[in-house]
Amino acid sequence: MAQQGYLSGQLLLPMPGMTDPRFESSVIFICSHSTEGAMGLVINTPCENIDFPELLDQLNIDYGHNITPKAQLKNIPLHEGGPVETGRGFILHSADYAQETTLIISETIALTATLDILSAIACGKGPLYYLIALGFSGWGRGQLENEIVRNSWLTIEADAELVFKTDLELKLSRAHAKLGINFSMLSSQFGNA
Repeated sequence: MAQQGYLSGQLLLPMPGMTDPRFESSVIFICSHSTEGAMGLVINTPCENIDFPELLDQLNIDYGHNITPKAQLKNIPLHEGGPVETGRGFILHSADYAQETTLIISETIALTATLDILSAIACGKGPLYYLIALGFSGWGRGQLENEIVRNSWLTIEADAELVFKTDLELKLSRAHAKLGINFSMLSSQFGNA
């Protein structure tokens, strides 16, 4: 579970002055945050260059005895989790599924990064809700905190509805609405009062 004062289980939303084009319209779920740094997954960017059956094939995961037809497996979306280690996969999922290596982030959301969970998903035995991401977003010691102070990010509490059930193109606007502010009125400048 998240330690007090840290952002695990929160969403990062880019401020209007975001200078990194990779993140200017992103919604990032923070999976882990400590004094050592932070790791998160972009949850609103589709992965266009590979589909789920191709991923299973590349990883030599047998889904031949699968109860889910291959055509349905093609409908399981993959996401670009961030620019770091884009060949590595992470599954953000509902907390109804857990393995020994699963990181429980909140009462409703967990993270697993094993081949077993991909096989379970392909066989219809995985978590109820999940988001498969390739790559992640990472920050070193103090980096995320400094970016927040510089007015690059806003944070809000994550919820399973927004993370798993909201259409990709609506996640950013729903997160903005959850904050209850008009983002077009926000300044990209930062300073001290």
